[in-house]
Amino acid sequence: MSGNKERNRELEYLAAAATQSYESKGRIRPEEPCPLRNCFQRDRDRIIHAKSFRRLMHKTQVFISPYGDHYRTRLTHTLEVAQISRTIARALWLNEDLVEAIALGHDLGHTPFGHAGERSLQLLQPDFRHNKQSLRVVNQIEKDGLGLNLTYEVRDGILAHSGDAYLPHTLEGSVVRLADRVAYVNHDIDDAIRAGIIDAKEIPATCNKILGATHSERINTMVMDIVHASKDLLSIQMTADVAAAMDMLREFLFAKVYQREQAQKEEEQIRKIIFLLFHYYNEHDAALPGQFRKQQDPFGVTDYIAGMTDRFALRQYELLGGVLPPGMFDYD
Repeated sequence: MSGNKERNRELEYLAAAATQSYESKGRIRPEEPCPLRNCFQRDRDRIIHAKSFRRLMHKTQVFISPYGDHYRTRLTHTLEVAQISRTIARALWLNEDLVEAIALGHDLGHTPFGHAGERSLQLLQPDFRHNKQSLRVVNQIEKDGLGLNLTYEVRDGILAHSGDAYLPHTLEGSVVRLADRVAYVNHDIDDAIRAGIIDAKEIPATCNKILGATHSERINTMVMDIVHASKDLLSIQMTADVAAAMDMLREFLFAKVYQREQAQKEEEQIRKIIFLLFHYYNEHDAALPGQFRKQQDPFGVTDYIAGMTDRFALRQYELLGGVLPPGMFDYD
């Protein structure tokens, strides 16, 4: 697609407040444009073909190494965020290519074992945050240290998808930030019911009344509400009632799922795994792949562990003498 054709297409179909690909702030290293794809499409393709993206299929969302085939992984979470983000972007006439690239790359730096793994690594590296690590992955870890050389807008959206330290500079980044919450609140409820940890009847009645009583009803309500509340394109937001109901649902998840007794026991075990791996690789630099050795980068050990899948981390832990309690991570 020539530059003029793409520019004309975006001028015709996108809202004035949308991020135009031809106005991108560019890449760290300048490149010749592609004759077929705009810069955000190229970023999406680079992310999909990245090693870190493939590893997401074996990284925890909530339930660690489940036997059941239908629990979410970090990869399926990522795809759900991308789908929800594109739906919102299309309805608001924002740049779908940009939201898709941000959504597909937003969790590339997530640790094994989900947020429990992230919290464990933070005890060893207090500045570690998965959103900052995702940016580090695309900037300097992928492609043997060269990075993916993504556009500023995609990198900004990846960094700002989580936490309060950074906020997106584009409406598309704000779409992904909110879609991420919509996705995980809903699919974590779904997976917790599947695992028998909660019963659908336990979900607060207020949430059911405002959001709907099923997985699809809740997502539909939230997405429709975001589109309605954001139609002036001054910001991407929910109405107060729906936002409050989503927060109530999130608090319910913390109480019943994330902080339940079994989850606390699992987190203690995860901490042992992360600690053993961290200290071993710090003391045995030669055991690290060359790219991650200390003479290359002082954060190499953190990068290596953060990039592990659940099953690789568990295997390394056992090879180094660690013992897993029977049935610790069994979910049918």
